[in-house]
Amino acid sequence: MAETRKRAKGPGVDGQDEANRRQALVRASARLFREKGFEATTVRDIAGAVGMRSGSPFYHFSNKQDILKAVMEEGLRQGLDRTEEALKAASTPQERFRAMVRTHYGILHDEGSEFIAVLLYDWRSLPDEHKQDIIAVKDRYDLLWHACLKELMGLGLLGANSDHDQAAAGDVKTARLMIMGAINFTVTWYKQQVGRGAMDLDALSDRTVRFFMREAS
Repeated sequence: MAETRKRAKGPGVDGQDEANRRQALVRASARLFREKGFEATTVRDIAGAVGMRSGSPFYHFSNKQDILKAVMEEGLRQGLDRTEEALKAASTPQERFRAMVRTHYGILHDEGSEFIAVLLYDWRSLPDEHKQDIIAVKDRYDLLWHACLKELMGLGLLGANSDHDQAAAGDVKTARLMIMGAINFTVTWYKQQVGRGAMDLDALSDRTVRFFMREAS
């Protein structure tokens, strides 16, 4: 059963303090959901992680599902902001693809970047009424990838080596799902290899780009 209480405004807390506390709860929740899973994490765990009393999170969220939604929204918002910023410095389709690949790896693996991993692992725990809001934000991010990959396909640079492959590569959505699926799957193995001679994110990004993108002739 979902842990739910009626939200109330904490007495004596100004708007900025309240926003900071809410953000602290979202960050702590992302870390705990990533480490323990959504179902195994309690609101008491979340409150304890930020030094609050066990009922304090309900000043900011109606229930644990609302916290999960906030975690996913924060991850997607950060991802959009970082990607749009990275694209400003890219002037060619190839540079834009490299920038998007490297940025997506950072969104998944940089310090404090548990948000998108939570979205990938705990999507089924999100109530249907929340999913539409998350999908609307995710669609904005997917559109950036769609535009980038469509440019590469138009130049014949998206990993096609024959006429048959070129025809198959015309499906931008399939290409996006395959590329993002491969990058997203690294959340299951990349962290475990850090510190044991594994490649860093720059090298991993370079390999990914070389795997999917052909060199211009």
